Amino acid sequence: MSTAAAPVSRSPRSWAGRPVTFGRVLRSEWIKTATVPSTVILLAVSFAVMVGLGALVAWGTVQLASDPAAGPPEGIGEPLQNVAYDIPAAGLPFGQLLIASLAVVLIGSEYTTGMIRSTMVAVPTRTPALLAKTLVIAVISFLLGVVAALATYLLAQPILAGSNLDFGLDAEGVLPAIINTGTVLALIAVMGVAIGALLRSTAGGVVTLVGALFVLPIIAGLLTGLADWVEDAARFLPSSAASQLVATSIAPDQFNQVEGGLILAGWAVVLLAAAVVVLKKRDV
Repeated sequence: MSTAAAPVSRSPRSWAGRPVTFGRVLRSEWIKTATVPSTVILLAVSFAVMVGLGALVAWGTVQLASDPAAGPPEGIGEPLQNVAYDIPAAGLPFGQLLIASLAVVLIGSEYTTGMIRSTMVAVPTRTPALLAKTLVIAVISFLLGVVAALATYLLAQPILAGSNLDFGLDAEGVLPAIINTGTVLALIAVMGVAIGALLRSTAGGVVTLVGALFVLPIIAGLLTGLADWVEDAARFLPSSAASQLVATSIAPDQFNQVEGGLILAGWAVVLLAAAVVVLKKRDV
């Protein structure tokens, strides 16, 4: 009896005594994220919207090229070809909106349901739990962005070919724009998790991030004529930096892709660092 019971009693103690490593926390956060049906549905919707919008922009570009007032396709010139180069990332604004909402919900819902207490009991140091959740949604968002941009490119080529506007992946700036579509979504996801952790509210986090991404640029545009510094400051907004990160051509007075990426990454890092500090210091 005693020899038969010994393995049974040792197994739970062995399991309970295993250290809480970042790898185990990461696996836990992956399971929590991947097994929620609403998350899978929202990711599928994001992909469909981004690709669909890109196809719509491609169709509109072809219609513009075939406009009699614009001349025959061979006389379109460089501007419309530049528009065509930007088509793979055309769905990015809507992708940002949906990914930002998803990232906020993933952390905000834990506060709403009280699951955050269980999470922090399992991971007493707290920081690994937040970083693991951030890493999971950032990687998912990056892959979604790259795949959606590549699918948009492939879908757009037959549409553009009718007006001789199709192009290869080796066209100037196209491949970096496809990859950086994923980079933008990953950084937006980091910002979403950070804001959700700071505000501890799904609704408040979504409103705040959507306001920063879409409302502030509109306000800055309305105020541009009032002061020169407004236009300069607007270039540092997350949405402006994201646009430059996926741009295939850069105007002389605009940031390049690297500068835009550094600005957007700066927003993400500062917000995440603030979320880590606040999470460590306050009660859940």
